[in-house]
Amino acid sequence: MDFLKLPKRTSGNRTYGLTSIADFGTPIGRLTNILDDYSHIIDIAKIGIGSAYITPNIKKKVDLYKEYNIKPYCGGTLFEKCFYQKKIPEYLTYLKTLGIDWLEVSNGTLDIPLKDRLNVIEHAKEEFHVIAEVGSKDCNLEMDITKWKEEMQIFLEAGCEYVITEGRDSGTSGIYQSNGQVKSELIEELVKGMDVKKIIFEAPTSKHQMFFINQVGPNVNLGNVKLDDVLVLEAQRNGLRSETFYLEDADANYVNQTPTH
Repeated sequence: MDFLKLPKRTSGNRTYGLTSIADFGTPIGRLTNILDDYSHIIDIAKIGIGSAYITPNIKKKVDLYKEYNIKPYCGGTLFEKCFYQKKIPEYLTYLKTLGIDWLEVSNGTLDIPLKDRLNVIEHAKEEFHVIAEVGSKDCNLEMDITKWKEEMQIFLEAGCEYVITEGRDSGTSGIYQSNGQVKSELIEELVKGMDVKKIIFEAPTSKHQMFFINQVGPNVNLGNVKLDDVLVLEAQRNGLRSETFYLEDADANYVNQTPTH
């Protein structure tokens, strides 16, 4: 029975309001049980860091995610490892062999020149849905707000489906301070100046997730979500937690607010 007034959520094969989980080695059996119940609130699955390369039965895992209509892709660290060893052509072939058609281009560990990342995007976008990550995993590196916005816009104009704001699985770099606090001034500028439906904010903890839900709206795109947290996150999006309790009218604050499938 539906008798509560809740925020309007996107559903089905949605293009925003995305929940992107980080899989750091969930066994196939356990993953199957989780997806049986919660696949409808998971949109994207990142096989974290470079773990896909050594994951047993990786093709079986990829196929399982696709069976539940979840888009799998490999973490940006594996891309950077391949770039470092000049193996990008082999990497793209590897992804196609696995049946993965999403590619993350990042420079969180390496300082890959922007032109080199754009060259990869130009080459890959005909065969892959490309996501570009902006920001460094080094918490001591500060990136000017203007540079954040410029780089993110350049990637979208180059044909990327989404841009990801670096936050690590610990929430201690990129859009976060080393103590885990959100760089709120940066987020305010990104939300104000860009198409927020094209940004996936890495938000590994409930505290981070609630910040973005309250700042952007229930249909904000969130990444690096732990598998065990997907139901709690959906409850937060629906105003069913104290910190997001008054969200029933929150769509009015959402940029380009009307939910679409």
